[in-house]
Amino acid sequence: MSWNNQPSPAPSRPRWARKRVAVPVAAILLFAGVGIGSAQGEDAKAADGDKPTPKVTVTVTAKPARVKDTPEPAPTVTVTKTVTAKPKPKPKPKKSEEAPAGTAVFKVWGSAPSGVDITYGSDGENLDGSGLPLTRKLKVKDDALYYQISAQLMGGGDIRCSVTIDGETKTGHARGGYNICSAQLNGDFTGGWD
Repeated sequence: MSWNNQPSPAPSRPRWARKRVAVPVAAILLFAGVGIGSAQGEDAKAADGDKPTPKVTVTVTAKPARVKDTPEPAPTVTVTKTVTAKPKPKPKPKKSEEAPAGTAVFKVWGSAPSGVDITYGSDGENLDGSGLPLTRKLKVKDDALYYQISAQLMGGGDIRCSVTIDGETKTGHARGGYNICSAQLNGDFTGGWD
């Protein structure tokens, strides 16, 4: 008995003892449900027949009506001919190095992706040029001591330059970053150029 004369509560079952009963009962109910469900499924199949019939949808594309008055076009024949292209003949080089009498011809050509700074002229004048290829002409003065051209690469590149007077030509070449191509013809005492 307890202090206030009330009966003591009955001892409760441990949890493992409850699981011993609950797990087998749940398994029995599961198997019973599966058996009942499969029995009803077999009854439904027997009522519908041995095999269920599948539903199939077939789509047919309609053909256009044929007009009897319009004749069908005749088949065409396509012929493909493969021809090897002949290489283009190289143009004959002009005698561009020669300058008309009494004229100085200045040229710069090649590749200068970053640009080129060009100056040309005589001992008495200095002119600017731009763009490749460059061709400029000046009238030769009797008192000029020389004619020259200078082209400096503004980065990488490969250029050539030339000065031509009365059939005499001097050339120069520059390759690489910031190198200078220069060519100069000097006047001699006989009135010629070398």
